[in-house]
Amino acid sequence: MKNSALILQNLQIDYLPGGAMEVPEGDLLIPLANQLMSQFSEVIATVDWHPANHISFAGNHPWRHIGQTIPIDGREQELLPFHCVAGSFGALFHPTLNKEKITHKVELGTAHNVDDYSAFYDAGENKDTQLFNYLQSKNIEQLFIMGLPLEKAIKNTVLDAINLDVKTFVIQDACKAWKEEVAKKIWKELKNAGAIILPSEKII
Repeated sequence: MKNSALILQNLQIDYLPGGAMEVPEGDLLIPLANQLMSQFSEVIATVDWHPANHISFAGNHPWRHIGQTIPIDGREQELLPFHCVAGSFGALFHPTLNKEKITHKVELGTAHNVDDYSAFYDAGENKDTQLFNYLQSKNIEQLFIMGLPLEKAIKNTVLDAINLDVKTFVIQDACKAWKEEVAKKIWKELKNAGAIILPSEKII
């Protein structure tokens, strides 16, 4: 699609069934991603790429546990299992993903002291990932977004893209949530913010 890019979020082993941050049925998105990538000349993949001492890992906070929320630098930080450590098996793409179709990769959560949920900024919105500059350099005017999980990566990336005045489409059947009971609320929020929600069959 001319002047368009597909964004794949977190199609990494740790976010798929059996992984540390598994999203139910996340593996079903891999063949769909392969089909969608064939429709775009520009495919951008975002990956969590954490150092082992990342602040989001519960194991790095003595006497704390997974699921607990603690204040760090004025922000509420949810504590998570060790996941997507840079260079680890869990940080790799699913082996059947057509990686050769990916034209640009954005590594997120690379600083130990702040988390990244959006493909555009860190959680404190102090660090720009340079994705927006990349889009401008390629004359990308609209984004089609898919991946995992809906509650974090997808939601934050979509809202930031809209705030940056990028026309934003979200491929509904190509996104999965940790909790389906939360998904309906998020889809409504994204639509109200200006996102265009569509099925993959409209693209493939």
